[in-house]
Amino acid sequence: MTVIRKEDFIESVESALQYISYYHPLDFVQAMKEAYDKEESKAAKDAIAQILINSRMAAEGHRPLCQDTGIVTCFVKIGMKVQWDSDLTVQEMVDEGVRRAYLNPDNPLRASIVADPAGARKNTKDNAPAVVHIDMVPGHHVEVQIAAKGGGSENKSKMAMLNPSDDIVEWVLKTLPTMGAGWCPPGMLGIGIGGTAEKAAVLAKESLMESVDIHELKARGAQTTEEKLRLEIFEKANQLGIGAQGLGGLTTVLDIKIKSAPTHAASKPVVMIPNCAATRHVHFHLDGNGPAELTPPKLSDWPQVTWEVGSDVRRVNLDTVTKEEVASWKMGETVLLSGKMLTGRDAAHKRIQEMLKNGEQLPVDFKNRFIYYVGPVDAVGDEVVGPAGPTTSTRMDKFTDMMLEETGLIGMIGKAERGPAAVESIRNHQAVYLMAVGGAAYLVAKAIKKAEVKGFADLGMEAIYEFEVEDMPVTVAVDSLGNNAHQQGPAEWKVRIQEAIKA
Repeated sequence: MTVIRKEDFIESVESALQYISYYHPLDFVQAMKEAYDKEESKAAKDAIAQILINSRMAAEGHRPLCQDTGIVTCFVKIGMKVQWDSDLTVQEMVDEGVRRAYLNPDNPLRASIVADPAGARKNTKDNAPAVVHIDMVPGHHVEVQIAAKGGGSENKSKMAMLNPSDDIVEWVLKTLPTMGAGWCPPGMLGIGIGGTAEKAAVLAKESLMESVDIHELKARGAQTTEEKLRLEIFEKANQLGIGAQGLGGLTTVLDIKIKSAPTHAASKPVVMIPNCAATRHVHFHLDGNGPAELTPPKLSDWPQVTWEVGSDVRRVNLDTVTKEEVASWKMGETVLLSGKMLTGRDAAHKRIQEMLKNGEQLPVDFKNRFIYYVGPVDAVGDEVVGPAGPTTSTRMDKFTDMMLEETGLIGMIGKAERGPAAVESIRNHQAVYLMAVGGAAYLVAKAIKKAEVKGFADLGMEAIYEFEVEDMPVTVAVDSLGNNAHQQGPAEWKVRIQEAIKA
């Protein structure tokens, strides 16, 4: 009989969550470097470079890879010969580890979990509770697989109850383009097949805990149905041309993971869940001899990738920029922003909408300003602000026309694509949408020289800030004419890839 102490388990969960907040799995880093080396699309290559640079900076600085430090998912496999020395349940112990990790004063992690999800949506302020899956297995050890899953990628999860005769590959290839770029490709796709609806979802999520090994599989050859599916989906998904950050390119997925279970003869449940550029997971075992020991990776294992500002870059002073100047910017251009910008995301936009409807004065003047869709991590030490990467812009689409029409806003900065209505509003108002790289939050934060809350302080990380930035890199994703990089880029690269295959 093995005795597992409460404190050993809680301490292990806490340490693991801190560890994965700033250390990418090295297999992911190596896969990204391989994608970087072969990428021919300049926009995609630049995006991957920023993600790799951000990864090394986070590892060096022990600060979060991404401002969205995720919802904790934990798979706990408990040996039948294990006895707990604890007055708490496994769920309660995981939650206590989450609280300690996310409230760590040396590296506080952003609390994103809200209770009463269908109603008040009040932040729990400690990122608990976690989602915990418990399985009793043979043996006398406890195995834990733990991940912090960002909302941008989790929101792109897809499910279908296929007919038994339906083609899974066909469904994936039809569905993947509809997911947009909010999951920050390139990354892994976890696919669960079979069981029941909820079982397929758990299988998909658990598959994302595995290491990137698709190239080893290609080298030795597929031996099972799952392995054949992995290789076929990997090849055909990358032929879609979606590319890094959805800008068009050669690599859309780094690996395909599949787990399956027996299912009803009338059913074929399939769930697909992507992992983003902030892939964060780690595995550990407890055998009764104290907390888990996680060995830090060597910084020399990170590739020496640089991101150079080209001679064709456009430098913009946000304090003096005019609508006429914005109208001259072209889709695909790289822009370096300096000066003052405002921030705001879901909760702030909803409150602005209510205030405008009620004829109330807003706390800030948006006229001729830019807004950055972000919810930063709290600063530590001499930081101005913690990691502050962009959040998924489509969540603000329903507020776009209001902001451009009623506040005088002329530009927006965020992650991934905009929907058709938002693009049309941008064109009608001759505004612009700029894309910052999702998954490069610590790198972006280094461009922020001052940060001050200007409104809605009670919203915490969703408050309106004013950031003063210096040379913050962005791409013109939608210009004032409505030209859309997230449409034109993938379309162009899909054609290029098909032509290369035919040649």
